[in-house]
Amino acid sequence: MLVPFVGRGKVADMNDFPHKQQDNKQKSGAFTLIELLVVISIIAILASLLMPAAQNAINSAYKTTAKNQVVQIATAITAYETEYGRLPAFTGTNMVSGNTAMLCTSNDASNNPRGLIFLDSSSWKKGKGGTNAGGFCDPFNSTSVYSVALDTNYANTLTLPYQATNGGTMTTTNVTKHIGVWTVWTNGSKTYLINSWD
Repeated sequence: MLVPFVGRGKVADMNDFPHKQQDNKQKSGAFTLIELLVVISIIAILASLLMPAAQNAINSAYKTTAKNQVVQIATAITAYETEYGRLPAFTGTNMVSGNTAMLCTSNDASNNPRGLIFLDSSSWKKGKGGTNAGGFCDPFNSTSVYSVALDTNYANTLTLPYQATNGGTMTTTNVTKHIGVWTVWTNGSKTYLINSWD
């Protein structure tokens, strides 16, 4: 074949030269079955790696909520004592519904005659805690009611739960406190003490 003459000042164009026609078909942009399976398996592996981290973050948020609530309950009991000059006359050692009513509602005329609300609480929700028919429950479980110890004889000492390490063995210890509020969260075989006095 003859190559066309390219004169002076004229830039050669690829169309000016003969070229071999490409017989290759254009590659399809679709995934093959193997590529799709590889992508799915990579996504599954990444999800399995992220799930424990996500669960740890959720548990950490629950523990923070529970810690805030035990402190709020202890503060509400202190405010009640300041207002009435005595500790609330709790029944038992838990924030059951009757005890919760003294702090969270204004309709307990015998125990809260001034109708003050010392503790603001909403209905129980998973991860948020709150009140239900059982009382004031922690964010972990709707049946796990906060525990309370009050120094009603004003000896300024309470026997309270103790845990040397997170997830370790639970014991008791004497603490120089006037009010103690706590909950115990069980995660698998480990228990975690969340309290108001640390």
